[in-house]
Amino acid sequence: MKTIVIGAGPAGLIAASKAANKNNQVILLEKNEKAGKKLFITGKGRCNVTNASSEREFIENVVVNPKFMFSAINHFNSKAAMDFFESNGCPLVVERGNRVFPESYKAYDITDALVSECRLKGVSLRYNENVKKIEKVDDKFKIETSKGHYQADYLIIATGGMSYPLTGSTGDGYKFAESFNHSIIEPVPALTGIRIEEDIPHRMVGFTLKCVSLNVKDGKWKHSEFGELTFYNDYIDGPIVISTSSLINRRAVENVELEIDLKPALDEVTLMARINRDIEKRPNDFVGNLLEGLMPRSFMDFFLENTFFDVDERCTSFSKAKRLELVQALKHFKLTYLGLNGFERAVVTSGGVSTREISSSTMESKIVPNLYFAGEVIDVDCYTGGFNIQTALATGSLAGDTIKAKTEQE
Repeated sequence: MKTIVIGAGPAGLIAASKAANKNNQVILLEKNEKAGKKLFITGKGRCNVTNASSEREFIENVVVNPKFMFSAINHFNSKAAMDFFESNGCPLVVERGNRVFPESYKAYDITDALVSECRLKGVSLRYNENVKKIEKVDDKFKIETSKGHYQADYLIIATGGMSYPLTGSTGDGYKFAESFNHSIIEPVPALTGIRIEEDIPHRMVGFTLKCVSLNVKDGKWKHSEFGELTFYNDYIDGPIVISTSSLINRRAVENVELEIDLKPALDEVTLMARINRDIEKRPNDFVGNLLEGLMPRSFMDFFLENTFFDVDERCTSFSKAKRLELVQALKHFKLTYLGLNGFERAVVTSGGVSTREISSSTMESKIVPNLYFAGEVIDVDCYTGGFNIQTALATGSLAGDTIKAKTEQE
């Protein structure tokens, strides 16, 4: 028996290592010059490889098609993933939010563990080999590449999505799937920044607001995220932004409203009482000094550019109406939504091969026997925090183990 795996990301690498056995020769084809190229930029190069959460918590963090992931995550959960890497010489650490990283904080160690396991199992890794065409003739898959031709009994497509195309994620897997009559849910960027109309001062680029809420509303639908938010030239980013992006990227948005709550721990009545107390303590002070006590200094200029407060006004003349206006501005600081950043800045892709056409218990195509899918090419995406790489590992492991079981019986 022979199995071809296309794509040497985490899904393809673990699928290849799992599928290999004495009855099954596995060849892994990768168009890049090395494996795991996208892994090198995840977690800012530190590689947040999984999340030390229960299966239930994992499912709660799957944004699209969570039910599809039940079998895969129960087959290969975060503990199994952590055991895999540590048993392959890659010690791990768990940080805030149960995020798991290699102890070295180097993505290379994650890739090296996966590649080493493949080599140990006898997988043939072939780099700089771009797959051009796939077809199935009788019971065999015929694969044409930039370097030659292959024939296989089993095929695993683990080519990733379309995010960060410079790493090789250019949607090849969608074309291969369509050639086998699979449906493709339109790919859109997920876990990405939100573009805004407001001009961000140069000195504020890279500035992070902490402990704030980002509130988004579109008609009757609304959502709120609490945490950190970072400003860039023409967009906002950070954990609460990218989580929000994955909730609006597949909505038919018409009139998205964005607001930052700078004081989420205080309701409007409590915030007003605080402002009144501050003014009573120093009635002859300037409004500018009052504002400095309510927000980071680095943010204040931008705040003032988008509101109408006079920093040189004395607090004693700061009327009740203006105080109410300040409360509203602090609790509902508005930004103008222009859209989401594109695939070039997106962490993952939402969309892909329809889960209705893939067996959730095996990752095998319901249309073409012995054809399997794994990883980001499937229409499943999660929140940030290691859940997306865990999805790749779980689906890849399930596909590989299914093929291994089949070939050991043949």
